[in-house]
Amino acid sequence: MNQEIHARAERLIAQERVEGIPPADHDWLSTHLQECSRCAEHARHTEHALRSLRTMAIAVPSGLASRTQFRVRLRAQELREREPQRRALWLACAVSWAFGIASAPYVWRLFQWFGERTGVPKLVWELGFGLWWTIPALFFVVVVLMEKLRQGNESDWTRQSR
Repeated sequence: MNQEIHARAERLIAQERVEGIPPADHDWLSTHLQECSRCAEHARHTEHALRSLRTMAIAVPSGLASRTQFRVRLRAQELREREPQRRALWLACAVSWAFGIASAPYVWRLFQWFGERTGVPKLVWELGFGLWWTIPALFFVVVVLMEKLRQGNESDWTRQSR
C-alpha cells in the first residue's frame, strides 16, 4: 500500500484518541484498519499505551494539593478584597464624566466670560477649559498607577516569603 495512506491512518489514530475525528474519517479509518494489519497493530499498541498511562500512578510531592488550594484561596480572597474598590473607582469616574459632559456648555460659557472679563487671551482660557476636562482622567490614571505599584510591591513580598 501507499505510505501516504499509512501515514494518514496513523495520524487519524492519534487524532481520534486526542480530539476526535469527523464521521467520514472514522469510517475510512475503520475500513482501513480491517484491511491493513500493520495499521491495526499500530492502533492496538496506541490503545494499550494509553490504557497503561491512565492506570499509572504518578507520585506528587506531599502537601502539593493543600499548598495549591491554599494559594488559590489566598488569591481569591485578594481579588474579592480589591473588587469593591475598583467598582467604586469606576462608578466615581462614570459620575464625574457624566457630570462633565452635562455641564460642559455651562463651564465653557464660564471660562469664556472669565476670559473676556479679565482680558485673558482666548487660547489661554480655551486651554483652561481643556485642562478642566483632563483633570478627572489624570486623577484616574494616578489612582490606577498607584494600585499597580502596590500590587507590584505585594508580589515582591510574596516572592520573598516562598
